[in-house]
Amino acid sequence: MTGIFTVFPASPGDGETLGEIHAESWKAAYAGFFSPAFFDQAVRHRRGKWHDVLAETRVGLVLAALDGRRLAFSYFGPSPSRAGAAEIFGFYGHPDGWGTGVAAALMTDTLRRIRDEGFTRVHLWTLRDTPQARRFYAKSGFTESGAARTHDYGDGNPVEQVEYELSFP
Repeated sequence: MTGIFTVFPASPGDGETLGEIHAESWKAAYAGFFSPAFFDQAVRHRRGKWHDVLAETRVGLVLAALDGRRLAFSYFGPSPSRAGAAEIFGFYGHPDGWGTGVAAALMTDTLRRIRDEGFTRVHLWTLRDTPQARRFYAKSGFTESGAARTHDYGDGNPVEQVEYELSFP
């Protein structure tokens, strides 16, 4: 698919858009990891939380659009667990944008912004059993660090995450 990609900082009025992208991404990628009742609640939470995040955030929050339609976002900042490194806390794409290149455009811009802030390293966590996400991070230049952890999203059933990292030349 060809089109015009734009990447820009999220603004305070982007809460609904961020919520839709986050919720639709979760619905497409994560439904099999959680019980239906918990999953429905988790999707509702992701759809509604972004107004508060935008009002309070001190991290980078960037949207990407294809031909003007906002389809992906990332948020990132200083890593709380790796001194001197940045962390990508979330990277989500609406399923309508999968395969279009909008995520690659967003990742390129996100990494540029992180470098421009003076970081030489960046890491992120993703679910172990999400091969599409893992392929995307590898294609974007990340490598597995070998670290793994479990994360409980609130349902009492922790899922395994793996860490990816990237150092800038």
